[in-house]
Amino acid sequence: MMEQRLANTWWMTVNDKNFIRTSLLSDIRIDGRSPFDYRNVTIQFGSEDGSSEVQLGQTRVLGFVTSQLVQPYRDRPNEGTLAIFTEFSPMADPSFEIGRPGEFAVELGRIVDRGLRESRAVDTESLCVVAGKWVWSIRIDLHVVDNGGNLVDAANIAALAALLTFRRPECTLGGDDGQEVIIHPAEVREPLPLIVHHLPVAVTFAFIGSESTVVIDPSHFEETVMGGKLTATVNTNGDVCAIQKAGGECVTQSVIMQCLRVASVKAADITGKIKKAVELYNTRRALKKIKRHPGSIDVTDVPKDTQKSKLKIEDKSIKQSDDTEIGNRSSKKDGNSLGDNKPKAFIGGPSSWDPYSKGIKADELKASLASRAVMTLTEKMDELPPVKRQFTTKDEAPGDAVAAHSSLVTAATCEPTNKAKTLMDAVKPKHKSRKKKLLNTDAS
Repeated sequence: MMEQRLANTWWMTVNDKNFIRTSLLSDIRIDGRSPFDYRNVTIQFGSEDGSSEVQLGQTRVLGFVTSQLVQPYRDRPNEGTLAIFTEFSPMADPSFEIGRPGEFAVELGRIVDRGLRESRAVDTESLCVVAGKWVWSIRIDLHVVDNGGNLVDAANIAALAALLTFRRPECTLGGDDGQEVIIHPAEVREPLPLIVHHLPVAVTFAFIGSESTVVIDPSHFEETVMGGKLTATVNTNGDVCAIQKAGGECVTQSVIMQCLRVASVKAADITGKIKKAVELYNTRRALKKIKRHPGSIDVTDVPKDTQKSKLKIEDKSIKQSDDTEIGNRSSKKDGNSLGDNKPKAFIGGPSSWDPYSKGIKADELKASLASRAVMTLTEKMDELPPVKRQFTTKDEAPGDAVAAHSSLVTAATCEPTNKAKTLMDAVKPKHKSRKKKLLNTDAS
């Protein structure tokens, strides 16, 4: 820790250090806190079990818990193992170096390990699979992402949060001799959580100035000017799990007892935050296992079977429309006029059906069908042989032949509507009456 403190003093000026010391004489810290105010703690969890992220002010630490089967120690054949590893990235602090961990990294790992191991917070006997042969080894990896001061407390909270959300795979014994270990995946059997008896929380105090002013949760700037620090690991029951004093600053017994009382109160507050965050995580994890059936199905998510059935229905409608067209053509060949068979409501679908079309208007469809009928009638008129002008009697005039030809054309064209008869239709034309007189004279 002293190595870390000395490495950060190169960019702090003398005036900055004096300002921090003099402000503490008035019980004012540079970030606005009082001497015994703790920074805000934020706990988040990853997508996998046993991963956590803790943010304490500007300090951020990631925690990951893994497990594997190993052989136990000879002096403790019925107990599993617990190991803690730390990793300091140069991105967190310029003084951190890649490679072999420094003095501060080793010290941080030992403080967290002592608080968990010596207090027996984790039940290591429940990690035994086969006594003397196979036990579970729990590994906690702590990654420092940003160094904003007080890494010990942040790393300790990250380790506790990761342990509470970690679940190891369930294993059974099998084989011929009953000593073969079978590890069941999470899809077959639900993983088992670790047994944690209590939560030892680390609370760090810093001693600054000649009068040894005590502040809790020192920031990155306050660590550069502190003369020593004390880390007390306590639980909610008030039990002191571990305590460590670093630095050359002398501290009286009364100050240590005051720090332990304050640490007990802060530990209860932090423990409540950890349990609340873990409870929310377990609730979300349980909801992921529930299979939910949505009330409505999106059109894009329709299965292929339903699409096939829809296409079959559309094919039937197309065939029905083709049958109606064939029926209309046959009725035209028989000589039925369109006036007798008016277009009715459309039943089938169009021949060129587009499944993604919005719809077809009824007026446009009727107009298209009527235009098709007129086109077919004009084609038939073109196919008819030309009418020859023949006169039955010498007295017939060319006007009579034109009238006869026009009557044939009107009969062949089959007008779509029946015109109402008038009085002019009842009067016989003159040429017909003249024809009758001539026929009567010839007969006589």
